[in-house]
Amino acid sequence: EVLDSGQLVLGPRVKRFEENFSRWLGATGESVGVGNGTDAIALALTALGIGPGDEVLTVANTAIPTVSAIRMTGATPVFVDVYPDTLLFDVNDAAKRITPRTRAIVPVHLFGNAVDLDAICAFAAEHQLKVVEDCAQSTGTKYRGAATGTRGDIACFSFYPTKNLGAYGDGGLCFTPHAELAATLRRLRFYGCGQTYYAEQEGVNSRLDELHAAMLDVKLRYLDQYVARRREIAALYDAMLGDAVWRPQVADHVEHSYHLYVIAVDERDRLLAELKAEGIACGIHYPTPIHLMRGYAFLGHAAGSLPITEHAAKRLLSLPCYPELTDDEVRRVAEAVLRLR
Repeated sequence: EVLDSGQLVLGPRVKRFEENFSRWLGATGESVGVGNGTDAIALALTALGIGPGDEVLTVANTAIPTVSAIRMTGATPVFVDVYPDTLLFDVNDAAKRITPRTRAIVPVHLFGNAVDLDAICAFAAEHQLKVVEDCAQSTGTKYRGAATGTRGDIACFSFYPTKNLGAYGDGGLCFTPHAELAATLRRLRFYGCGQTYYAEQEGVNSRLDELHAAMLDVKLRYLDQYVARRREIAALYDAMLGDAVWRPQVADHVEHSYHLYVIAVDERDRLLAELKAEGIACGIHYPTPIHLMRGYAFLGHAAGSLPITEHAAKRLLSLPCYPELTDDEVRRVAEAVLRLR
């Protein structure tokens, strides 16, 4: 239908998907489809007035796009260490790193877990900071019964093909409860224009196209069952691994969506190689914290500045976790981990 219509950019399918995604989130607000998850964060910060000279608090144990998006605005990322039990944004550490130039926080709902939104929102209110939730890995996660992405000023989602809700290429979305921010985001994604080719402000080209929106809208109908299956797989891993293998903790008031199922082990690289030899493909998320990457050395975060983040990066391993896995395959992976660790 999309191809036959000839309307391939910012048409009725994008609008319908935006409306359905907002409805699926279960919160009052508006969704704005954009080109990818990286653009979503950059446009969100721009819409909030964040730019050169400003500092944004975030974590280094995340995908590079979180940080590259901050840099796209001209702002400076300031890295915060993580709690040792969850490996998520540590508000207490953030308090030590705030400066008069700090304007926003980009907390990352890593692996499908949820950051402590109560603490982060209270911290943000105390210091008059904007909150942009990075929900790239948390589509389907709930915090105190509400979807992640519904507490901050703007939430940013990625529809990269491997995400819980994936397109067949790049795609992203911003959700905000504020109508004026939604209007700004719609202008920003389309050269700063409103309904006509007249730039009200400087913008970019970052649009979720009609074909991806149509496919995402179909997959959205099945998202809850995809996430439910991920939780079943995680529960089976938990039961089999027990206390023998460490995993990041999940708070009682969080419903994890298990974009990734992560464990921490000594001799991680050896285990990774031995699992691969047995035909079990695992991943590392992420082998090098961003503050230690050559490309971000200019930010001045030396080795040892984020001790918990750095220690975890040497030990984390992501086990296979996707809805199509069978219980027998999950058991095979868990048994191999227990035998080889």
